[in-house]
Amino acid sequence: MIETRRLILRDWRDADCPAFYAMSADPEVMRYFNQTETPAQCDERLARMRRWSETLGYTFWAMQRKADDVIVGHCGLKPLTIPWPEPNDIEIGWMLAKDWWGQGYASEAAAAALDLGLTLAPRVIAMTTQSNVRSWGLMHRLGMERLADLDFDHPEVPLDNPHRPHIVYGKRRGC
Repeated sequence: MIETRRLILRDWRDADCPAFYAMSADPEVMRYFNQTETPAQCDERLARMRRWSETLGYTFWAMQRKADDVIVGHCGLKPLTIPWPEPNDIEIGWMLAKDWWGQGYASEAAAAALDLGLTLAPRVIAMTTQSNVRSWGLMHRLGMERLADLDFDHPEVPLDNPHRPHIVYGKRRGC
C-alpha cells in the first residue's frame, strides 16, 4: 500500500469491481486504448494485476480517495509485457475515471509510484500513444525524460489503429 496526501494505492478488492468496470467501459477514458472493455475482460486484467502484486509486490493498484473511499482510478507499476530492450526496466501507468480528471490525482499517485519504482529498478519507463498529450505531459511533470530512441509501434494495437505509435519516457534512479 502507498499513501499520499489524498489517496491510498492498494490491492484490488472484489468491491472495487463496479468502479473498475465503469471506468473501463467509458469510451472517453478508453479513448487511447484499443477499445472499451467488457466485465469479463476487466476480470482478466484484474486477475493479472492481482498476480503481479502477489508475485512482484507491485501492480497497477486501485487508487482510493481517502476522504470518502471512492475508487477514482488506478496507478502503479508493472513488468513490461511486450518485447523490450532493457529487461530491468519496469513500467509506470495510470488511469482515472473521467469524473476525477483535472484534480491532480494522477500526478499525486504517479509521483508516489515513481518513487517506489526507482527503489525497485534502475529505470522506470512510461509509454503512451503519441496523441495522448495529457499523459505524456504528466510524464514530463514527473521529471521523466523523453526517450525517442525507444518509441515503437505497440504490438497489441491493430496495424490500422492511429494509436499504434507509442512514445516513451523514462527516469533513472538518482536522476
